[in-house]
Amino acid sequence: MNVQLVRYLQRFDDLPGYLDFARVGPISHDVAKTLVEATRLSMGEQAVDVLAARAEEVRAGAALFLRAARHEVTFATSTSHALFAAAAALGRGATDEGVVLVRRGEFPSNVYPWLRFQDRGGPRVRWIDAPRVTPEVVAAHLTPDVRALTVSAVDALTGHRAPLGALKELLGPDRVLIVDAIQGLGAVPLEVEAADVLASGGQKWLRAGWGAALLVVRDRVAHHLSPGLGGWSGVHDPLASEGHPREPLPGAAAHTLTNPDYPAVSALGAALDLVGAVGVQAIATRVADTLGALLDTARAAGAEIPHDGLPPGERGGIACLRLPGNDPEDVHAALTRAGLTTTLRGRWIRLSPHATTPSQAVDRLAEGLRTARRP
Repeated sequence: MNVQLVRYLQRFDDLPGYLDFARVGPISHDVAKTLVEATRLSMGEQAVDVLAARAEEVRAGAALFLRAARHEVTFATSTSHALFAAAAALGRGATDEGVVLVRRGEFPSNVYPWLRFQDRGGPRVRWIDAPRVTPEVVAAHLTPDVRALTVSAVDALTGHRAPLGALKELLGPDRVLIVDAIQGLGAVPLEVEAADVLASGGQKWLRAGWGAALLVVRDRVAHHLSPGLGGWSGVHDPLASEGHPREPLPGAAAHTLTNPDYPAVSALGAALDLVGAVGVQAIATRVADTLGALLDTARAAGAEIPHDGLPPGERGGIACLRLPGNDPEDVHAALTRAGLTTTLRGRWIRLSPHATTPSQAVDRLAEGLRTARRP
């Protein structure tokens, strides 16, 4: 184990049974310390100036992390907020609102922005009925009126990792690829440079807590978007005496409503610094190894795993299972009694370990599944 990874693991408390990072990732000591310090700074006379300066440092670091220009990155309050900004922006000023492709099984945060705005000048929703978003599936739906595709980088239930580069190549320069990256950013390698618009909160795999999200809007699609949700923070000199409307700022900032939650942005910066120090690949290797051991244990217990044949490069840190012939609620309760924290989603129990997940979690899964199968 490399030194950087050891240092990374030491920044978190031991959570031997926690397999729920796809729901929320408990924060690191660094993030907790940063939140305390930022809150203390909020009490000072120069609070806004100091915290705003820190936010600009976080923006610069996030731009490097996302392989974007600094002005292409801004902050929203959540992934949902960022996706609503994208939905509002895509329809503004278009003579024909066109179509956005949305997989019917997408997580709701990547569904409702498009449903809400299709009757408010945004693109019409065209559903993709398929278990996964692949270039072949998208190609079958790609008619001249398609303006955009929105997709999760990693599916929140099955863990399928979308081939972002291939999807963008298929769409071409005149269509917009919108990516909800929250279920993979910071935990698995993602082709982030392929995303024309990217949205990701920090509370899951980045382990930054709530209140701040990243929004990327690439220059190459700026002419397709206008600031539909852009507020006073997204315009030049908003407090000028000449009045309004003012000209939008260049880049992603044009799509902001107001100033961000500055302490939350500072916490997001601390989380990005941690990931940057160890590297996403080192984290991803640990996640894949642990998830692989968990799935081996589940198979040995007779569990059914959807998309079980996904190659490693096509799976994020998420998988789900069920025991045929057993009530999912009873199985979930048995895993809880065995000391595991998981999520029950309909008929499926979702497992989502992180790099910090110790080997005891595998033993607990074996015990939980064994007791769940008792008559």
